[in-house]
Amino acid sequence: MAVPEALPLTARAAAPTLREIHDAHGDFVWASLYRMGARQPDLDDLFQEVFVVVHRKLGTFRIGAPVTPWLYGICLRVHSTYRRRAFRWRERAVAEPPVTTDARRPDEAVIAEQTRARLDAALAALDVHKRVVFVMFELDEIPCAAIAEQLGIPVGTVHSRLHAARHDFKKAVRRLAREAGA
Repeated sequence: MAVPEALPLTARAAAPTLREIHDAHGDFVWASLYRMGARQPDLDDLFQEVFVVVHRKLGTFRIGAPVTPWLYGICLRVHSTYRRRAFRWRERAVAEPPVTTDARRPDEAVIAEQTRARLDAALAALDVHKRVVFVMFELDEIPCAAIAEQLGIPVGTVHSRLHAARHDFKKAVRRLAREAGA
């Protein structure tokens, strides 16, 4: 058996640049942070923080490995730090008061707002790994095989997380409905 010669430097796979990663996977990073439960006003900062970490860690990226699982891990750590920040829960700065242009009747708008708040609370009750899989499958309608590929986990893990997330989500919805009725 002959030993293959080393590839010439020009033919070797090169590590992607920060710009290439940003252009090719920026939407994935944004969606991942959102699926993890980042609030809309904080998404820009978190998105930027992920790419600061990518820039710092680019030298550790294994050439030839898929980029999305590596990015997902960075998103997960950045989001975890974000959730631990105490001020995040108190701070609600806005440039201007929100303008409502809702064509619904006021009672319908209140019910829709309460329903959305319950959905957000039920999703927030899920473990972040389960939540990401649940949102990708149930809300974004991404097939399990594609979720597994994007997150760099086995398809069986996607199925088990989805099953557990559905169970936990139903339990959270029932608990929230009881609390709302009490």
